[in-house]
Amino acid sequence: MAELTAVNLAGKYLTFKLADEEYGLEILKVREIIGVLPITAVPRMPTFVRGVINLRGKVIPVIDLRSKFELDATSDTDQTCIIVVDVQSRSGSILVGILVDSVSEVLDIRGEDIEDAPAFGASVDTAFILGMAKAKGSVKILLNIEMVLSPAELEHVAGIA
Repeated sequence: MAELTAVNLAGKYLTFKLADEEYGLEILKVREIIGVLPITAVPRMPTFVRGVINLRGKVIPVIDLRSKFELDATSDTDQTCIIVVDVQSRSGSILVGILVDSVSEVLDIRGEDIEDAPAFGASVDTAFILGMAKAKGSVKILLNIEMVLSPAELEHVAGIA
């Protein structure tokens, strides 16, 4: 795999909000954005797995990104939505819904506007952060969606799909 550098991180990112922070996902990983559908809880799942949805006959696990990032829980609003992303697991490509507070916009971010994730020491894993993008007067945290869930968590979630 090619090493990730700011130059090859440049591109289009879907930005969204969680709490007071803005995040970005590579647009090529995004399949669609939908409003919150009825979510069926699945017993014995990790707390960050809200459950599954039925999207046109396909069962898709939904991850509550607030819970995964250990942010305060909040009630869903009319702005809350699910971003359906395509992630690679050991068993292949799976669709996963990520629940976010609101979707902002698609930004074209230049390589020179992306910096490496800050180092917080060995005790803090920042592998899920592609970089920090300076765009529109603020900083967006660019996520590596494949690293947000550990390989074991991803396989567990893939099992319910």
